[in-house]
Amino acid sequence: MNRLLEKCAVFLLCLPGFLMAGSFAVPVLSLLGALCVSAVVQLLPGKKTAWILLFAASAVCGVVPVLLCALPLFFYDALYEDKWWLVLPAVAVVADAGSLSTSQILCVLAGMAATLIWYLRVNGLAQSVSRLTTLHDDITEKNLQLAEQNRRLFEAQDNEIHVATLTERNRIAREIHDNVGHMLTRSILQTGALQIINKDEKLKEPLAELKSTLDGAMTSIRASVHDLHDDSVDLKRVLEEMLVSGAAPRFETKLEYDAGEYIPGEIKLCIAGIVKEGISNAVKHSNGDRIEVIFREHPAFYQLLLTDNGNAAGKSAERSDSRGIGLRNMEDRAGSVGGRITFTRSEQGFRIFLTIPKTA
Repeated sequence: MNRLLEKCAVFLLCLPGFLMAGSFAVPVLSLLGALCVSAVVQLLPGKKTAWILLFAASAVCGVVPVLLCALPLFFYDALYEDKWWLVLPAVAVVADAGSLSTSQILCVLAGMAATLIWYLRVNGLAQSVSRLTTLHDDITEKNLQLAEQNRRLFEAQDNEIHVATLTERNRIAREIHDNVGHMLTRSILQTGALQIINKDEKLKEPLAELKSTLDGAMTSIRASVHDLHDDSVDLKRVLEEMLVSGAAPRFETKLEYDAGEYIPGEIKLCIAGIVKEGISNAVKHSNGDRIEVIFREHPAFYQLLLTDNGNAAGKSAERSDSRGIGLRNMEDRAGSVGGRITFTRSEQGFRIFLTIPKTA
């Protein structure tokens, strides 16, 4: 649209030269022909047909000198096609300049000069806009990269804080178990010894109450220690370490983990134990080269899928129809948390599928 408006302005520069012509038919036909050529060139940008039309129209100026008045329009199109030399044949008109008036020649020269200045200014502005657009795109891309880097840094920071928190919980659990737990155990034993050697009837009931209080405290301490320890287990991290340490580099490993932060401790231990046993079985008996572990949490149950791509030819006694020790251990672990586990063998590999319902 901008180019069309510019071309209209160039056309107005050409119009006085045609109006100064003595006759009527030839100038009008020449003007219409120049407009048609310019329109076709604009519709076919960068095409050889457009270049040929411009060259031919410029050459015709030697036969129809009045067409020279449209030279600024041809010059404008040639500049946009980046082939200004297409208007050089119009130089032939110079030999027959007597057919044009001095005013017409001045109009043509002024139009050529104005067209050139106009093109240089507009082209410079377009290049500036292009550079600014490129700069804006570069800045936008850099901002997106910076935002992505910041997001990764925040995720890494959150992960480090999470790991540090779990580590501290584990340390506190060990401290409570090693110190408070041992002291309570010793106090319970001492109280029991006092009950045995006590002969005073008045002390029997207080000692029994003391022992009951210590037993309750010991039970509460054990529950707290177990809760702290269970919370300190990062199941995703544990599974990643199992795959790296247990299967790599012989196997290509993949882990898909999609679960919330809270998972009961007994379920974590069950999942970790089954994955460890499954990886161990694959290393011992599979002739494949890929192990994949998928763990997902659904609204009503947890789901574990462990597969390797070893075919049936690679099975051993552990993967025969009779249940091996490893498979029985996995069944026992699944049963301890109310889960159901199945084992599937095929030419495509060995598959362990476990579902554990959530308790209300």
